[in-house]
Amino acid sequence: MSPRHIALAVLVAAVWGLNFVLIHVGLQNFPPLLFCALRFAVVAVPAVFFVGPPRVAWRWVLAVGVVLGVVKFGLLFLGMHAGMPAGLSSLVLQGQAVFTALFAAVLLRERPGGRRLAGLAIAFAGIGLSAVDHGLGGPLGGFVLVVLAALAWGLSNVLTRRAAPPDALRWMVWVSAVPPLPLLGLSLLVEGPAADLAALRSLTPAGLGAIAYVGLVSTLFGFVAWSHLLRRYDATAVAPYSLLVPVFGMSSAWLLLGERFGLPAAVAAVLVVVGIGITALRPGALSDAAAWRPRRRPRRTAALAAARPGRPG
Repeated sequence: MSPRHIALAVLVAAVWGLNFVLIHVGLQNFPPLLFCALRFAVVAVPAVFFVGPPRVAWRWVLAVGVVLGVVKFGLLFLGMHAGMPAGLSSLVLQGQAVFTALFAAVLLRERPGGRRLAGLAIAFAGIGLSAVDHGLGGPLGGFVLVVLAALAWGLSNVLTRRAAPPDALRWMVWVSAVPPLPLLGLSLLVEGPAADLAALRSLTPAGLGAIAYVGLVSTLFGFVAWSHLLRRYDATAVAPYSLLVPVFGMSSAWLLLGERFGLPAAVAAVLVVVGIGITALRPGALSDAAAWRPRRRPRRTAALAAARPGRPG
């Protein structure tokens, strides 16, 4: 990946890391499935009337909309509502990198090399250390829900790669148009109309801010940028950058929510960063930085003089 695209991948990871704090805030104001439906409604309406068709087969839009929007985010929100802390959720969800590699190997015939596998192993050693440090503090049911959300995210990464949407913005808007109605139906069925109406009648600035960030910043910007990267590079090259999400997620949860972590978590974060470096940076990438410096234009004086017609004598 080019330095510019590496920077974009890191920025997306930071946005998604902070996203867990905002999800925590939103779940204090809305039932989880209703909150999930609102986040996608904010993205899709009224954008679907202005962006034009998605330029990919509708089966891919529906498939990713269901897997990513309904399954992945529905399970994540339910897991956090069941008691999974924001920082730990940001960590466990990164199991998606392994699931992405597995699905890519089976469905896309992509084979990660030995260096990439070694980097993933180091990064996941960091994730394991951090999980032990947190003591798996959430309830078992919530933990399982977030693991299943990670599996769904891995599958959606590969489906996005397979769909190869030519316009990431249109793609994300139309994918976001799929989940609201199914999620709203599930919310009415599981959480009940009374709980949904009570939440909507007591809107707070914090709740509205959470919807805006989770919907517009995390979903629209984040997944548009992620889809752009998946369209340009192998899924197994892009997915490891999401391992930075728990670094940002745990840091923001510590700063903003008071979740505590000590030296083991810091060591775990270092392992994650090192693992990503081994996985994503090809040998000699740093020496290629000179290629990004502006090149001086060659002198053309002699060439122009040779090509210029002589003066009449």
